[in-house]
Amino acid sequence: MASKPDDMTARLRGRCALLTGATGGLGFAVAERLAAEGCHVIVNGIVPEAGMTEPVARLEAGGAASARYIRADLAEPDRIGDMMAEAAHARGGVDILVNNAVVRHFAPVEDFPVARWNEALAVNLSAPFHAIRLALPGMRARGFGRIVNMASPYGFFAAPNRIEYVTTKTGLLGLTRAVALETAGTDITCNAICPATLPTPAIEARIADMAAERGIPVAEATRLYLAERQPGGRFVSMEAVAALVVFLCGPAGRDITGAALPVDAGWTAS
Repeated sequence: MASKPDDMTARLRGRCALLTGATGGLGFAVAERLAAEGCHVIVNGIVPEAGMTEPVARLEAGGAASARYIRADLAEPDRIGDMMAEAAHARGGVDILVNNAVVRHFAPVEDFPVARWNEALAVNLSAPFHAIRLALPGMRARGFGRIVNMASPYGFFAAPNRIEYVTTKTGLLGLTRAVALETAGTDITCNAICPATLPTPAIEARIADMAAERGIPVAEATRLYLAERQPGGRFVSMEAVAALVVFLCGPAGRDITGAALPVDAGWTAS
C-alpha cells in the first residue's frame, strides 16, 4: 500500500543526522528542519561550546529527539575521526550525513595563498571524503544511509578569483557520483545540492561592504549583487534547501542518487 503523504518523512524520526559546518546559516537551517522531523541532530563547527548552548536548546525545543554539538576543525583528519566516533558512540551511528562545512578565499591564482589552498582542499573536499568513508560501514550494516553534499553552481562553471572554491565544489560533484555508484542497489544514497546565493551572514556582510564602497543603499547593492548571478533576482531560500534535504532523506528519495540538484533560481540555466 502506498505511503500516506504525512508518512513520507515520518520514517526519519529517530534517525541520527550529523551536519558539518552547521553552527549557523544554511547548515543550521537544515539542522532545524531535521530536528522538526524528529531526528537526533548533531551539529559540527569550530565555535566554542559555550556559544552553542542556546542553538542546541533551540533544536531540542524544535522537535529533535536529541541535539548536541561536536566541536571539530575539519582541516584535521584526526578530528574528523574523533567526531565520527563520538557520533557513533552517542547514537549508534550516523544515518544522515550532510557535508556543509566550507571555507572561501578570494584572490587571483598567482596571488592565492598556498595555506588557503591547502585549507580549502582539506575542509571543502577531503573532509567530506573522510566523513563518508567513516559513516558508510555503519550505514551498510544498518541498511540505510543518506549522504547530502552541499556543492554549488560553481561546480558546473568557473568564475575569476575563486580558484579553490570552483575546484573543490567541482571535485565534490565527482565524489558524489562515485559514492552513489558504489552504494547503488542499497538504501544508501549520495547526492549533491547546489544552492545559489543565500542570505547568509557572510553574503550579507559582502553586500554591506559593496554598499559602503559605492555609497548606495543596501537594498540597491543587493539588487546589483543578485543581478550578476540569479535570473530570479532574489535570494534562494534556506528553507527551500532544507526541505529538499528532508525529501532526499525520506523514503521518496531512495532512487535519487548521484544527482547534482541546482537550487539556484535559474542561474545554471542562463
